[in-house]
Amino acid sequence: MSETIGKIIREGKAVLGLEFGSTRIKAVLVDETHRPIAQGNWDWENSLEDNVWTYSLEEIREGLQGCYRNLAEDVGAKYGVPLTRLAALGFSGMMHGYMPFDAEGRLLVPFRTWRNTMTGEAARQLGSLFRFNIPQRWSIAHLYQAILNGEEHVKDIDYLTTLSGYIHRRLSGERTLGVGEASGMFPIDSASCDYDREMVEKFDALTADRGFGWTLREILPRVLSAGEKAGELTPEGARFLDPGGTLQPGAPMCPPEGDAGTGMTATNSVRKRRGNISAGTSIFSMVVTEKPMEKAHEEIDMVTTPDGSPVAMVHCNNCTSDLNAWVNLFGEFAGKLGVKPDRDRLYGMLYEAALDADADCGGLVAYNYVSGEPVTGLEEGRPLFVRTPDAEFTLANFMRSHLYSAMAALKIGNDILMKEERVKVDSLTGHGGLFKTPIVGQQLMAAAMNAPVAVMDTAGEGGAWGMAVLADYMIKREEGETLPDYLDNRIFAGRTGSVVWPRSEDAAGFDVFMERYRSALPAERAAVHGLNIRFPKE
Repeated sequence: MSETIGKIIREGKAVLGLEFGSTRIKAVLVDETHRPIAQGNWDWENSLEDNVWTYSLEEIREGLQGCYRNLAEDVGAKYGVPLTRLAALGFSGMMHGYMPFDAEGRLLVPFRTWRNTMTGEAARQLGSLFRFNIPQRWSIAHLYQAILNGEEHVKDIDYLTTLSGYIHRRLSGERTLGVGEASGMFPIDSASCDYDREMVEKFDALTADRGFGWTLREILPRVLSAGEKAGELTPEGARFLDPGGTLQPGAPMCPPEGDAGTGMTATNSVRKRRGNISAGTSIFSMVVTEKPMEKAHEEIDMVTTPDGSPVAMVHCNNCTSDLNAWVNLFGEFAGKLGVKPDRDRLYGMLYEAALDADADCGGLVAYNYVSGEPVTGLEEGRPLFVRTPDAEFTLANFMRSHLYSAMAALKIGNDILMKEERVKVDSLTGHGGLFKTPIVGQQLMAAAMNAPVAVMDTAGEGGAWGMAVLADYMIKREEGETLPDYLDNRIFAGRTGSVVWPRSEDAAGFDVFMERYRSALPAERAAVHGLNIRFPKE
């Protein structure tokens, strides 16, 4: 088997997908049957500098090259061949954010990631102008907020893009984005798979008297749909990815996508009435809708699949970060007792304890807000745990309350989607770190959504694998073959997974928890205002 795979790699028939997540960069190399044959990883973390969540260009370069190097080392160790050629490749990253460049390619301000909640005024004004919800993390909200703030750099913008768009341009020279990623920069018209023309004209009219010397279309990336070619790996790009010079240029590149699009691809959730839930540092659900929403909701974003179909997205900034901090604390306590549990075992043990809890968490309430949470109207975060004096304060209830907290804001948005907008969904598929421990995340998420939740056997392969699948679709699709058909017939046919249906007592318990959660939100807001943070400069 290893000789066969080595031959595939040597002949340049393998496909690469690489995704920049919030805490890990991951590369997956797949063979001609879409099976992962090698992987690379690189851990990183965002920084809070001058009250802005960011990653530096040096960290991006180091992470890209380190992850690819780790992949190439995995190939060499497993198959004894160098990674010299690729059949195709594609790059994905955290959606949204703000990366403005001047004509010389210089980044004008530090990368402002999706995690920042500093664009409230701009988001409100644009939402009113467009009659379309513009979330704070969208690139257009960051751009207009910079305009409202009178920031000097705006006049010098030659190109505005996202993290995946930046990487793609460095490797291909092309200013382009996949439509799913582009839909997190500016509203998309699904009929044309391009930026909404009327809204573009409204924005240009709004800023016409500013004298910037650019129009919006001139600085935004060109939009491409899944299956279209978005350039090829240039000699300069190959050296940027692999400074050692082993990788050869020339491989075709698919449109860069966001983590939402790769998540939909990796869970086969691009067909109408299908949905997925990604739960890691942030948490979001995506449901491919049959018709437009009846009205705009601040809690719900309208984005698209990688092939341009409309998607209702509920995005929450916070999911497992606070939960991870508590698990680390328990690990530190175990260390004081002379016990050093395996990290996966520690997570499994604590998560599984939640299954023995009271369905309503016994009166415990937690808020996992490490950063601001637009769904509940908070511009900053303060992780908070609170209980009544007579609450059932047990480890099981404690863990369930924090797992519920990781899902609570998502629940608020999806209640609007399902109950007010009456959106129909046939299936929800979970992926991400929250679902790594078997059953626990599924069972509690099923209770939160009051709907069955599936986890596929490809869930652990994640967005990097989904990106590789999109690159493969570009080079192998037949004339007229749609992305949903390609996934159903070629990628997921015969693949298995597990489905957990909501238990009535869990769903009822989650509703009780949410009553407490909503009623105690003023305490969380008071913590934000009362517990002020001063970040010392280096």
